[in-house]
Amino acid sequence: MLKEFKKFALRGNVVDLAVGVIIAGAFGAIINSLVNDIIMPPIGLALGGVDFNNLMWVISAGTPPPPYATPADAAAAGAVTINYGIFINTIITFIIVAFVVFLLIRAINKMNEMGKKSEAAAEPVTKVCPFCATEIPIKAQRCPHCTSTL
Repeated sequence: MLKEFKKFALRGNVVDLAVGVIIAGAFGAIINSLVNDIIMPPIGLALGGVDFNNLMWVISAGTPPPPYATPADAAAAGAVTINYGIFINTIITFIIVAFVVFLLIRAINKMNEMGKKSEAAAEPVTKVCPFCATEIPIKAQRCPHCTSTL
């Protein structure tokens, strides 16, 4: 059983998948930092100094009663909150990741199209005999099947 697992784990697809997951995790951390540390502070400043990570609606107050500065303070007090600011950050993070994935897939599709165009542009090496309809070399002057002069 251990040999079978080793054979499975060392196949190329599994290793590629593992590398992809690790890279995706690192990419996700970079995007989260981009949203939380670079994009949202200027937007919050433009909206009057709002920190989106601290935007919340208190549904049920805890002890001590509101106001709470952060969702962590509200959770420590036992309050029930809807943290819509964190949700907005998550939506922006998703949009950025989806856009980058779209650009990546678009680039891959263009590379695939370029490969297909170069294959299609190659000159034909065969032609069809007009008398017997068999495929013959393009330089042939006589059909090897029906012996017709071309």
